[in-house]
Amino acid sequence: MDPVAFRIFGIEIMWYGVLISLGVLLGVFFALRECKRIGFKEDNLLDFLLYAIPSAIVGARAYYVIFSWDYYSKNLNEIINIRNGGLAIHGALIVGVIVGFLFCRKRKINVLQLLDIVMPSVALGQAIGRWGNFVNQEAFGGPTTLPWGIMVNGQKVHPTFLYESIIDFSIFIFLMWFRKNKKTTEGQVLGLYLILYSAGRFIVEGMRTDSLMFLGMRVAQLISLGSILIGVLLLVYLKKKKTL
Repeated sequence: MDPVAFRIFGIEIMWYGVLISLGVLLGVFFALRECKRIGFKEDNLLDFLLYAIPSAIVGARAYYVIFSWDYYSKNLNEIINIRNGGLAIHGALIVGVIVGFLFCRKRKINVLQLLDIVMPSVALGQAIGRWGNFVNQEAFGGPTTLPWGIMVNGQKVHPTFLYESIIDFSIFIFLMWFRKNKKTTEGQVLGLYLILYSAGRFIVEGMRTDSLMFLGMRVAQLISLGSILIGVLLLVYLKKKKTL
């Protein structure tokens, strides 16, 4: 598949960027709907996103470059070239949460409430953005004979981008249902996202052939284990706090 979606005045617009942008726009739409539902000030969300979205992109790229430094140290001019891929969601999440804490501290907003609003949208954005990996022929798994395998370089392989996209979309649907139909405590949606996404990512990452590595270990799996632990501890803390 041609990675170029279309051209404007001779400038190539890549499918990768189009899909990420679509995921962001849909995510903002659903987050604004949640603001209206719970009475959260929409301007606060929009102001937060103005800081968080560009910061998350920088964080996603920085994370990828750091753990691929063997390549980028020899190709410094490629560091800022994100048109052909090379964004790591864990980097985006880490930076996004940091920006969220700083923003909420300045505005005197409950950071758990803000993160609960945006996490389902993050899952939706991930589900859509993963298709950019398909276009770029990246983030695929090892060889398979399964009927839904995809051909990459003449070999049928696991479409791990698809597996994660399905997981992310399922998480989005579940979290939307959960926060609408359950009496939630602020922070529960965040905790569930951390557990569900990280568990799914841990499994899918083990099937990929292009994982970022650190000391012989898959970085995404290490981050996923840490995120699951944080999610569990957060839910336990919230439950104990509620019973006090």
